[in-house]
Amino acid sequence: MAKANPVADQNRETVRQLHAEGLGRNAIAKQLKCSGRTISEIAGELGISFAARAGQVAAATEVRQADLADRRTAFAAKLQDIAERAAAKISQPLLYWDWGGKEHDFDTHLAPEPIPADKRALMGTVATALDRSLKLVPPKEESGVDEGLALITQLMSGLTASTKRSSRTRRPTRGRDA
Repeated sequence: MAKANPVADQNRETVRQLHAEGLGRNAIAKQLKCSGRTISEIAGELGISFAARAGQVAAATEVRQADLADRRTAFAAKLQDIAERAAAKISQPLLYWDWGGKEHDFDTHLAPEPIPADKRALMGTVATALDRSLKLVPPKEESGVDEGLALITQLMSGLTASTKRSSRTRRPTRGRDA
């Protein structure tokens, strides 16, 4: 089993100074070439905490996640555009060209629409672009399920309240043996 290196008093003071400068636990650990756990233990012994920065870190993380969500949405729109352009080409005239032959000549031919192999390739492009776009920004549920559940919950609450009221006002009935 490996022996732990003892932490020098100088490192403890360095942790205190760097913490006062606003550095986080991992930044201090990297600078002192030790683990984050060691820095946390030293901070605990010194009575200092990194929790004060937790709110700032959470806010920065939230901003970063919102920024990434915006970028994903923008990129999904680009993929949608690619899919639409490729889908439009499936039934449009296509210019075919050829370079070669014995004389190395260049030849073009305008076809009324792409050949089946090119249509398949375009369909693959459409499918891939749409699939990736939908994975980046899935469509919102528009089935009305949430509204339906809210209505059912409201009806059940009304029935429950009505049942409780009627059971309180109902008079006990006498049986035949009474």
